[in-house]
Amino acid sequence: MVADDMRTVSEISVDRDSLYREENFTDLKVASIRRLVPIKPDGSDDPTRDVIFVGHTTLLSQAGPVPVSFPIEATTLEDALDKFPAAVKVGIDRLIDEAREYQREQASRIVVPDAVTTGKIIPG
Repeated sequence: MVADDMRTVSEISVDRDSLYREENFTDLKVASIRRLVPIKPDGSDDPTRDVIFVGHTTLLSQAGPVPVSFPIEATTLEDALDKFPAAVKVGIDRLIDEAREYQREQASRIVVPDAVTTGKIIPG
């Protein structure tokens, strides 16, 4: 088993065509924005690919803090700052939809006790 794990680890490689330099910006209050700048393997900017912006914030809920991450469709940092509030809303809506879907899946699960857990033999 250890040999299999080592073989898997040795097969890991870096995708040199998908490298990004990460830059972080924050207002030290509610907003954090990551700017992912595409780079070439030598570390120089790669102008053939788009910069990616990702927003982060934390919501306070009754269950405690909830981190929220979301893409921001922007071309510049200033554009990302302007679009941050709308992107947060989309991220929160997505998070709520995912939570509702998870609740639906859990509610629709049918749990059938078996002989091992109940100690009863089910006639067949």
